[in-house]
Amino acid sequence: GCSNTCTGRRWKKASALRDEKGESSLRVIGLSAHLSPLTARQRSSSIHNRPSIMTPTEVTFQVQGTTLPGEAFAICGSCESLGNWKPQNAVVLTPDADDCTIWKAKVMLTRGILVHYRYFKGLFLEPKTASDPCQVIVHKWETHLRPRSVKPLDYKCLINDGQFGKCGGVETVDSGWLTCQTEIRLRLHYSEKQPVSISKKKFKKSRFRVKLTLEGREEEEDDDDPNKISPVLPKMSSTLEISLISDDEFKSRHSQPECGYALQPDRWTEYSIHTMEPDNLELIFDFFEEDLSETVVQGDTLQGHVGTACLLSSTIAETKKSNGILTLPIMSRNSRQTIGKVRVDYLIIKPIEGHECDMKYSFTKYWRQRVPLDVGHRGAGNSTTTANLSKVRENTVASLKNAASHGAAYVEFDVHLSKDLVPLIYHDLTCCISMKKKHDAESLELFEIPVKELTYNQLQLLKLTHVTALKLKDHPSPVIEETALCTPSDNCPFPSLQTAIEALPEDVGFNIEIKWISQQRDGSWDGNLSAYFDMNMYLDIILKTIFQCAGKRRIIFSSFDADVCTMVRRKQNKYPILFLTQGKSDTYPELMDLRSRSTPIAMSFAQFEDLLGINVHTEDLLRNPQYIKETKSKGLVIFCWGDDTNDPQNRQKLRGYGVDGLIYDRIYDWNPEQPNIFQVEQMERLKKELPAEMLRNCLCSLNQFVCGSTSCMRSNAGVGAYSIDQEQQV
Repeated sequence: GCSNTCTGRRWKKASALRDEKGESSLRVIGLSAHLSPLTARQRSSSIHNRPSIMTPTEVTFQVQGTTLPGEAFAICGSCESLGNWKPQNAVVLTPDADDCTIWKAKVMLTRGILVHYRYFKGLFLEPKTASDPCQVIVHKWETHLRPRSVKPLDYKCLINDGQFGKCGGVETVDSGWLTCQTEIRLRLHYSEKQPVSISKKKFKKSRFRVKLTLEGREEEEDDDDPNKISPVLPKMSSTLEISLISDDEFKSRHSQPECGYALQPDRWTEYSIHTMEPDNLELIFDFFEEDLSETVVQGDTLQGHVGTACLLSSTIAETKKSNGILTLPIMSRNSRQTIGKVRVDYLIIKPIEGHECDMKYSFTKYWRQRVPLDVGHRGAGNSTTTANLSKVRENTVASLKNAASHGAAYVEFDVHLSKDLVPLIYHDLTCCISMKKKHDAESLELFEIPVKELTYNQLQLLKLTHVTALKLKDHPSPVIEETALCTPSDNCPFPSLQTAIEALPEDVGFNIEIKWISQQRDGSWDGNLSAYFDMNMYLDIILKTIFQCAGKRRIIFSSFDADVCTMVRRKQNKYPILFLTQGKSDTYPELMDLRSRSTPIAMSFAQFEDLLGINVHTEDLLRNPQYIKETKSKGLVIFCWGDDTNDPQNRQKLRGYGVDGLIYDRIYDWNPEQPNIFQVEQMERLKKELPAEMLRNCLCSLNQFVCGSTSCMRSNAGVGAYSIDQEQQV
């Protein structure tokens, strides 16, 4: 069988790959490898040596790999013939007639022009209508920092790229992201209370095992639909994956024991469903009693079916919420009477609306080992609640600039939305409005109000006070320092995310903490907010701002909310995520979410969701320094945060333990004005790549990287094979 090739409007059967003149007429180039960056002289020479006439050449790409039923390999790259990095416009490869693990495709490229590309495998589904491009679901794709490349020089050539995922002797493959499918997460856990409750006395002390079965409800097809195309391509079948997360480990399975898995107080049970029909599924929970005298053994088969609960996915859709909790009745298997209930936590993850991710870059799992990085907490530091307040108002452009000018590799700040859906920078979910009383000109009254209830313009105009002012009569205000780098508006609270992006040099990284409401284990909510924005809409707005404005800036997302981390990972394929956790703490109250209660389970969660790493409260790391080694042994990056990090002796210890990043206040107290590590590395690359004459003419300052010289390479878009600006991400 041949795969089908998408033309953008229709799919056609791909012809068998046979060369009329025989294989001897093809030049075998062999395994494509990473090209080393060209020097400025080499690059100039290559430009002059390009062919004056755009001569086409037939390139046969070949890769080896195994596929599941319905899957196919495809190639996506930097030119129009390879889809301009858009997977929906990629070229689908065809399996060899004699060896189904070898996949090939012929593509016409321009002779002498360098092309970059990646392979991926997935499902290629029929378009929604005849005029739409194909729908592509990416299962696995190559994410090497530098993609494969080829510069064809002959009339015909064969590019034998060997094994899928291996390039330059290194295997780097990542899972896909949501393109057109929806992901439904159903969870059973003891975060708040036991998820299963049976009213019959004989089951009062029982433990239960649960098995979930996925079924689709049949519907009649509309044969009269004029836009419906013939079913040349397969439809995606809904899939189910079961995962178990605990302090010790995480497990993911595509199958379950006959009686399912046991529910345990210290374990998070999660079911992941991928589907193209999120409103048309029937989900059946079967409950089995487990004898308390028996040890819980994974995979064992126990009798004792107690009852069944049914969930229609349309019920979730009717809530019009991305996340929430449903309580389902458990029906007896014989009498069909209600004998109890089950509490199901759900999360619906959708693709980013109005944005399509491409395959040009991916940094979701990339981390270059360096000395531990300095990260400016809220910019120049906490100016509201800590013992030693920052001299610059936190989370303002002035604060971010201050930290950046003192060598911060990243500046950390908090982002959420205003009432009119503008991404803005502010730490708390609430603020205080000060109002004068009518008959008392001297007296002020403070009102706490959620930030989400004020528009962006209102936040800019109103005189606002931190909520701590409600508790303290004479709360110290930060002394706002004016510097040459800052304008008066830089010191104003609530800057927009876009303003911060535009105000700071691109070689200063952003560690963006995405705020979300959190519930403490005692049932109380942060800021007394138990309702918030729709999570899909909320994250889409923030992510699209970054995609539209961030350019080549290094971005790391983080959040204390595990579901936010999950969504950001599944919605996009470019930026990495750190899961923020306070672990076991004497400083902060315990959170309701089981995944947030300890550093070990945070590690398991980060592994399960394939995150870059975790960001741990320093108090927990100083008490348990072995967590750092354990985290890194699992292939995770580890940052640390908290007031204990402000102590230089603690920072020295943590650097010795091997943390990757330290988030702390008042970086200006410890560092002079200086370039950050990325700026230093960039200048070193410039020195190696630029001719001596050009370096002499360049007026760049190492600290500010400002140059008025027309020969400055920072104004030249083509530095090296991928340019300095593109390498800036690493």
